[in-house]
Amino acid sequence: MVKVAPSILAADFSKLAEDVSEIEKLGADWLHLDIMDGHFVPNISFGADVIKSLRRHSNLFFDVHLMIENPDQYVPDFVAAGADLIVVHAEACKHLDRTIELIKAAGIQAGVALNPHTPPEVLEFVIHKLDLVLVMTVNPGFGGQTFNAVMMEKIKDLNEWRAYGGLEFLIEVDGGVTAENARELEVVGADVLVAGTAIFKAADRSSAMRRIRGEDV
Repeated sequence: MVKVAPSILAADFSKLAEDVSEIEKLGADWLHLDIMDGHFVPNISFGADVIKSLRRHSNLFFDVHLMIENPDQYVPDFVAAGADLIVVHAEACKHLDRTIELIKAAGIQAGVALNPHTPPEVLEFVIHKLDLVLVMTVNPGFGGQTFNAVMMEKIKDLNEWRAYGGLEFLIEVDGGVTAENARELEVVGADVLVAGTAIFKAADRSSAMRRIRGEDV
């Protein structure tokens, strides 16, 4: 069964701690935290201080997605804030292998995100070091975008690559995830589904998470 990682980008920032506490009680597996700097992506979100504050209110696994330039400079801050996993973009790292080593040396998990145009082959010589590969099914920067079904093939390719190589990295999917496409994503190899609008904007958040996870409702 897939893990569900609600993205707080769609939460109510005026009561963020309450929203996070609610989805944790309702059974969220992870919490997805999108960090945007207005340079690598055309939007600005929040920084390490917000994660540090939320850490005091939650025992969820903190999945921190850095959509920023020069991620190496900020990795120590996000580790100290309470990240359990840090995901960087291949395009944002001058030396991707070094960035992965920096994250893992801090004692947490490391992942790499692939934008819609980015082929899995960029990971060929680091894939064995990764705990997770994040497949972006939309261009990063804004929540609420429409799912790009072409990315199903990329997920399938990564899953086959994983099986052929005997690797254990998780495949995470972010962008336009809903209950309607969750099962197909799971079938082609997704292990973690990030959902923002589909959960935080739902009239019944518990039902939304159960449907995305594939549980009977």
